[in-house]
Amino acid sequence: MQTQVLPVNEQSIALAAQLLRRGELVALPTETVYGIAADARNPEAVKKIFAAKGRPQDNPLIVHIAGMEMLAGIVSAVPERARRLAAAFWPGPLTMVLPRGPEVADVTCAGLDTVGVRMPSHPVVQAVIRASGVAFAAPSANLSGKPSPTNAADTLADMDGRLPLILDGGDSAVGVESTVVSLAGEHPMLLRPGYITREQMEEVLGEEVLVSHAILEKLRPGETARSPGMKYKHYAPKAEVTILRGSWAHYQAYLADHAGPGVFALCFAGEGARLPVPAIEYGAEGDGAAQAHRLFTALRELDKAGARVVYARCPASSGVSMAVYNRLLRAAAFRVVEV
Repeated sequence: MQTQVLPVNEQSIALAAQLLRRGELVALPTETVYGIAADARNPEAVKKIFAAKGRPQDNPLIVHIAGMEMLAGIVSAVPERARRLAAAFWPGPLTMVLPRGPEVADVTCAGLDTVGVRMPSHPVVQAVIRASGVAFAAPSANLSGKPSPTNAADTLADMDGRLPLILDGGDSAVGVESTVVSLAGEHPMLLRPGYITREQMEEVLGEEVLVSHAILEKLRPGETARSPGMKYKHYAPKAEVTILRGSWAHYQAYLADHAGPGVFALCFAGEGARLPVPAIEYGAEGDGAAQAHRLFTALRELDKAGARVVYARCPASSGVSMAVYNRLLRAAAFRVVEV
């Protein structure tokens, strides 16, 4: 299969819409990362996503819509909490897990009785949904396990020959996948952190948002992944990543003791020149939004630089930084060293 990369215009949006209606795949930009879209109601189309990514089919997908009216058939109920969060954060990088409706394909939900839904704010996604009339399932447009792509070039590097069309809409603004909150239980629960924070949702809802243990820990044996991004290892470069938690001085000292061929640092902005090994920077210390915007690009840059071992500076674990820490934990397969 030949993969076209086209700039966004009326013609390429019309082509994307036509492909989606025919049950084909399209990669396209969202405000979070680039995604691979397929008609969420068409099981044969959705199966092509899993094949293109090499993704296990027990990992649910998120359905993308362009208006509240599209929830009909996708979900079976829209609780009051969901309406309040939608009013505050949609369109935007928030996914809500709701009771599943009758029209969404079983494979989209990995057989679960719930479905994740979001209304992205990126104008290209909105235009493609409206032109096609298709609510589409769309995970990140990377090979399974690799860092998510935030531009068309990185999408092509993973997906060349695996799907017919990539729409090039420039760099994604956020840089990490959407926040996922479950509203299907008695209490709202954060399943995957993102740009919309737990604290922001609590302010809108006026109640506590619980945090799944699987955000900062491995899933327990036999435990079901209720959201994308809960699996053991994700977002990983080829190198072995270890997170170093501790002071700047201790980080420097640890790297001096462990320097060698193929050893790299993943550090905060402005720190690389002061380290004894080659370094890639991923945003200013304490600036979760800047770290999120840079993280996946930085992980891919480590691959391009030939890194074999990476020692990463540990971000904070609250606010937007919780999303960065969550992704780094999975990239590191939960290897954390106190220094």
